[in-house]
Amino acid sequence: MCEQGMSNRWPEGVSARNRQGIEDELALIAERQCEHFFLTVEDVVRWARSRGILCQGRGSAANSLVCFVLGITKVAPDRSRMLFARFMSREREELPDIDVDFEHQRREEVIQYIYEKYGRDRAAIAATVIHYRPRMAVRDVGRALGQSPDLIDRMAKSLA
Repeated sequence: MCEQGMSNRWPEGVSARNRQGIEDELALIAERQCEHFFLTVEDVVRWARSRGILCQGRGSAANSLVCFVLGITKVAPDRSRMLFARFMSREREELPDIDVDFEHQRREEVIQYIYEKYGRDRAAIAATVIHYRPRMAVRDVGRALGQSPDLIDRMAKSLA
């Protein structure tokens, strides 16, 4: 699946650096015996997209070339130089955290697919609600809009 994904993501050919990165990630995934986890997330994302349900992998999963070539995330980690170790490493005992957001109007369809395919006893729902204080909101929006750190800092401090 990664080979096909590489062809889709880089039709002109994958760089030696990216191929090595994918091979390193796959080796760690195999060592940690969590291939099933990646394949399950890929299956759910593929199913949702095949039905026109908007979804996006995000968070530290965006540090993974494997998640990128499997279509779980859309941001090429090789362009942002993010660290895979933030997502998954030998030192962390738990499975990696792959956050996927599904459009709220059709989320129930995704949940029902998961229940039908994997069983209710093997499914869980998690959610996080974030309440921003004004300063933090200004900082996050400023970074997202590419503003300079000095400008962001002045704007945030002006809300005191």
